Amino acid sequence: MSDVLRIGIAGVGTVGAGTIKILHDNAAMISQRCGKKLVVTSIAMRDTNKKRDFDIGAFNVVPDATALVKEPVDIIVELMGGHEGAARTLVTTALEHGKHVVTANKALIAHHGLELAKLAEKNNVVLAFEAAVAGGIPIIAALRGGLSANKINRVAGILNGTCNFILTKMLHESASFESVMEEAGKLGYLEADPSLDIDGIDAGHKISILASLAFGTEVDIKSVMMSGIRNITLRDIHYAQDFGYRIKLLGVAERSAEGLLQTVEPCLVPVDAPLAGVDGSFNAVEVEGDAVGKVVFEGRGAGAGPTGSAVVSDLIAIARGDTYPPFTVASAQLDKPKAASADKREGSYYIRLSLKDEPGVLADFTREFAAQKISVKSIIQREIAEDKSAQVVVTTHHTNEGAVKRAVKAIENLKCTVASPVCLRIHT
Repeated sequence: MSDVLRIGIAGVGTVGAGTIKILHDNAAMISQRCGKKLVVTSIAMRDTNKKRDFDIGAFNVVPDATALVKEPVDIIVELMGGHEGAARTLVTTALEHGKHVVTANKALIAHHGLELAKLAEKNNVVLAFEAAVAGGIPIIAALRGGLSANKINRVAGILNGTCNFILTKMLHESASFESVMEEAGKLGYLEADPSLDIDGIDAGHKISILASLAFGTEVDIKSVMMSGIRNITLRDIHYAQDFGYRIKLLGVAERSAEGLLQTVEPCLVPVDAPLAGVDGSFNAVEVEGDAVGKVVFEGRGAGAGPTGSAVVSDLIAIARGDTYPPFTVASAQLDKPKAASADKREGSYYIRLSLKDEPGVLADFTREFAAQKISVKSIIQREIAEDKSAQVVVTTHHTNEGAVKRAVKAIENLKCTVASPVCLRIHT
């Protein structure tokens, strides 16, 4: 490997521009730290007339991303996004041609990571994706390195800054979901398809990658159970606050004798827990290891600087000669995960009921909890809603999710029930 590493970048939007800026501004320091000079020589872009934050004249510009493979570059950085089409073609072709690849593409790694890992290993090149999860937080490096002596019990985190921004605004400003969604769009926080954010898909991609690294399994995006924040109301945010909780969209991966359980769902987090204090567009990841205990990483999860920082960290690692299988363990040695059922998962739950304000209702719904052997911790009637229904909030003691689902379904079918119950897991 020469003293100069030539880099080709496909996708020169926000993150691409941030990567170029970091490599330029910190060139001397980066070279000192890795012993190589990292130089962007080629970029792929279709619109050469679009105003950029850098001088495109400093690079060889190619109109087609795949053409970067034919350029005299050592590393290709893929920042286009999407798990099919041009991004997949570029990364596959680059690895086949013996080029190292750095990508921020969580969807690509979640859907095709195993296939691409095998290709990288076959061709003795690096496939690196620190920037694919949690922006500037070095969580992938931590799982590969600093925490590698631990048997990981659980990984959980706030993995989508847009959803965290929305929930934070709703809490602190009593703003409606719809109004904060509109603001998030104006600020550029939303994906082109907003459902990727608010329905938990983006976080699902990320937790599947973290699960693979934490547990030594093949990436299993198909088994991630995803639900987003679309149905979270101000009422639930305020009730949770009254009980000493914050509502956060959490990606969680945990392995038990039943198998690997991967979920993305809004949860109640105790107000004094580290994840509860993570506000705005910040991300945080909580890892529980058998030796180290619980450690928490927090930082900006997106943007030119944070994500560009993660991209450059992978470039530096390659320049240093840090070669490793993409998922730490050689792809042939990764376990095939068995998806665990959420029904056997144990924990406590918050359940909000909308019921007719009439005698006998309490006996009706508590009977259903008793039938499922659910111990109720508290029952509080909070208010009479606009539709004249009584809003009753129930929290449970430790139970299992299957029992809660059965009880909620039975209550939903009672004559006294006005609207579908809201059920949220309490994360501890």
